[in-house]
Amino acid sequence: MPLIGAVELVGGLLFIIPKTRALGAIVILPIMIGIVLHNFTLFLTHEGRIIAVILLLINLWILIDNRKKYEVLLS
Repeated sequence: MPLIGAVELVGGLLFIIPKTRALGAIVILPIMIGIVLHNFTLFLTHEGRIIAVILLLINLWILIDNRKKYEVLLS
């Protein structure tokens, strides 16, 4: 779990800084997918699911907004 915490911390810090936001979105995406899957499989309350989905949508929005920066990786 310390590795996941470190990745969340680094990804969050990168996500906050506008210049490194695209890199932070890529770093934090697998963690966010894990959080959403965890909330949908283990928790029965809807509040956690709603918050997790909203945060995932924000992450996807940043990824789509910075898609030109990822063209080098996909070509």
